[in-house]
Amino acid sequence: MSKKHKSDDDRNFPSVQDLLVPKAIFFTTGVGVHKDRLSSFELALRDAGIEIANLVTVSSIFPPHCKEISRKEGEKLIRPGQIVHCVMARQDTNEPNRLVAASIGLARPADKNKYGYLSEHHSYGETAKKAGEYAEDLAATMLATTLGIEFDADKAWNERDQVFKMEKTILKTRHVVQSAEGHSSGKWSTVVALGVFIFN
Repeated sequence: MSKKHKSDDDRNFPSVQDLLVPKAIFFTTGVGVHKDRLSSFELALRDAGIEIANLVTVSSIFPPHCKEISRKEGEKLIRPGQIVHCVMARQDTNEPNRLVAASIGLARPADKNKYGYLSEHHSYGETAKKAGEYAEDLAATMLATTLGIEFDADKAWNERDQVFKMEKTILKTRHVVQSAEGHSSGKWSTVVALGVFIFN
């Protein structure tokens, strides 16, 4: 009598959902300067502590029940050559003294069963403060429209912020940002900001 084969349901395989939905995220930034453009990007990734991974950029959904962990904790979970999904903002320049910035914004709903938003923003000529606030504004705006919060998109951020707080539907908004000035001798300067997803 032949042995009965176990079905996939009987084996201890993780579900497709477990495989594809990140359980955690960490945020990091970096800057790199080099005569070659690609090398300056590599140095920026090194500065961000994520250069050992094969990065795959994804769009802007912050998964339900996703836990935010520290950069130090997140780096320990990355193996050399690992395919890692992230939301990345990247900007570069070889113009002396030109200001560049890259920022990731996050908006998380109070209800952990609902998803939030990540936004990426990369710019020229903006301070880190302005670029960071803009990315945070983008994420909060996307989440607000998803949750059905009515507001005037042309109002200043702090006016909208009050609307969000009154609605009590957004648990947290924040951003990470990296800015730099173009190198005086014309070398490439690259800035990156990343939200890095962890699946294990």
